[in-house]
Amino acid sequence: MRTFFLSMAGAFVAMILFVILGFFMLMGLIFSAASAKPPSPDNVVLSLDLNYAIPDQAPLGGFAAFANTPGFTDILLRLKAAETDDAIKGIYLRGSFSGIGTSRAEELRTAFESFKGSGKFIVAHTQGMFGYGGPSAYHSISSAEEIWMQPGADFAINGVTFETEFVKGLFEKIGLTPQIYAFYEYKNAPNSYNETAFTEPHREALTSLATSLWDTALTDMAADRGLKVADLKALLESGPQTAEEALEAKLVDKLGWPEDAEDAVLERAGEDAELVDLFAYTPPPSKAKAKDGIIAIVGGEGAVVTGGGDSDSPFGDAPGFASDTIARAILDAAEDEDVKAIVFRVDSPGGSPTASDQIWRAVERAQEKGKPVVVSMGSLAASGGYYVSAGADAIIANKATITGSIGIFGGKFAVDGTFNKIGITFDTVSVGGEFANAYGVAPFNQAQEAEVREQLKRGYDRFVGLVAEGRGKTFEQVHEIARGRVWSGAQAKDNGLVDEIGGFMTAVAKAKELGKIDADVEPMLVFYPHRKSGFEALEDLFGVSTETVRAAAVLSALAGDDRTQALIEELKVADAINSGEALAMGPRIRER
Repeated sequence: MRTFFLSMAGAFVAMILFVILGFFMLMGLIFSAASAKPPSPDNVVLSLDLNYAIPDQAPLGGFAAFANTPGFTDILLRLKAAETDDAIKGIYLRGSFSGIGTSRAEELRTAFESFKGSGKFIVAHTQGMFGYGGPSAYHSISSAEEIWMQPGADFAINGVTFETEFVKGLFEKIGLTPQIYAFYEYKNAPNSYNETAFTEPHREALTSLATSLWDTALTDMAADRGLKVADLKALLESGPQTAEEALEAKLVDKLGWPEDAEDAVLERAGEDAELVDLFAYTPPPSKAKAKDGIIAIVGGEGAVVTGGGDSDSPFGDAPGFASDTIARAILDAAEDEDVKAIVFRVDSPGGSPTASDQIWRAVERAQEKGKPVVVSMGSLAASGGYYVSAGADAIIANKATITGSIGIFGGKFAVDGTFNKIGITFDTVSVGGEFANAYGVAPFNQAQEAEVREQLKRGYDRFVGLVAEGRGKTFEQVHEIARGRVWSGAQAKDNGLVDEIGGFMTAVAKAKELGKIDADVEPMLVFYPHRKSGFEALEDLFGVSTETVRAAAVLSALAGDDRTQALIEELKVADAINSGEALAMGPRIRER
């Protein structure tokens, strides 16, 4: 027993020390960030490491928001701003080992081409490409003027592969009955449960999509390297190349180590040149004025879900495509008299039809207030991601964007057979009609299955009807290209599901046109919902007011960090006591 109490006491002390040390480290970061100034040298080469995974849009909550973590769209905006920044001489890229996705590679390539058009250089270095991520590892850097490769590394660029797991055999062994119904034959998500291999429509759609993505990448890469598409295709499909073979084939320009490429880049930029991470780069202040016109930027990323998607966890972000949040952002933008148009960035595999419907209606309300809406599709805007886009005044997608999947599926897993195998049985008492126990553990009866199918059919018909209305087509025309099938952006453009091929910056330009902002005027871009500053994110995380922390930053300069941290600690504890959380913080131990 004595050992037990000693162990408990030790764990408790360790927890206290962890909380105290963690808190003081966080406060140190806060005041370092508050007092630090972004680098502003006169001779800069921006660096961008493509090995880091980043979200499509900047996080709205959690520690990521406090740290002002940028999203992919922010990178595009910073690259655009750097074109007219005299301090920026070029960009140094670190190539990805495994790829960043064909659509992102395509959109980055467009941004790099624009950057080079401003008279600035781009140099890339790769330490090798593993091949299992498709063509995007090379596609994302192929437009660089000069590509370095590390000696001894492999150059492996494969085609596009889709691999799907099928669990029907497992379900049969454990007695689980999937009752998942799809509208229609190309809506392939339920096939994982209902089949043991690809159906013919499933295989047809994925083969067509993979071919389109591969062709897009090959065309771009061949143009960048001055090669014929057929020659590049044969070369890449022949298997991995050594660094020396890649150099001989003109896939890269030089062999060398990262530090060699970095030194060469700085030498090219000129005397006293500095390398600045693009994530840390602060562009010069924009000259745009609200009175000249605002373009509102609303972003949705991830699964479309109902509600606000609020999260109390400081370690994660709330869902980025929560219907209340996104719909409110669109409606708030529409209410602003200075907003002339809205760019709605969509990066989503789909989700709730109810949530998608709510967001679709918000887009319609914005249009009723005279605000044109332009959708910019990211890597993926399928199913619910297309649903929320269908009513926009213009839809912009990359050639490699995965979109479409205009369809619906639903049902349940009947698990009574699984439990029966281990001796668990069920009995039911149900009142309220035939459908009252439809979603219990037992399979649907015939009447229930018919009702579920009819419900799904109504959802599909509404989806197709909204697309037809938004795209100026008949129901039959949309049904022919819908049926749950996925398309590349290039294919969607041919089918009339997309208006124009391009990325986020293309959508901004389109919004400027539709919003009737003068061609020679630089529009102000404003994000909805409001992006929290570091201090505002801190308030959300710890309940400390923005004013308190700003005052604390001033006190830091006057009284020293230790006193300021003590003050903030006391305020934090007081807030915790008021909210009933004091016991979670442990005793306040501070050494003088």
